[in-house]
Amino acid sequence: MATRSAGTLDRRITIERHTQTGTNGFNEPVFTWQPLATVWAARRDASDAEAFAAGQVGASLRTRFVIRRTATTATVTPKDRLSCDGAVWNIKGVKEGDGGAMRGRYIEITAVRDND
Repeated sequence: MATRSAGTLDRRITIERHTQTGTNGFNEPVFTWQPLATVWAARRDASDAEAFAAGQVGASLRTRFVIRRTATTATVTPKDRLSCDGAVWNIKGVKEGDGGAMRGRYIEITAVRDND
């Protein structure tokens, strides 16, 4: 992706982390998705795909989100997820922005969501 300026980060996303919030009556851990950070992002759809399984067609969309790197966003991993425009996206990969001006300043997140 080319160098980003503040004007191209035009989507508001929330990164969520699966966090233990307590225990249940059997002393088993209880987990919920908790907001980690809400940030501005650029979004670029990479591909959409159809999967044929058991005679059914399912569609998914792969997208790249570019966000500014901060101490918090630097901790994002594929164990996290994000929400954008009312949809939940599963994070598949996180990497430092491409070379040049993006290096060390931006993070590129590849995420997938199912089209219901």
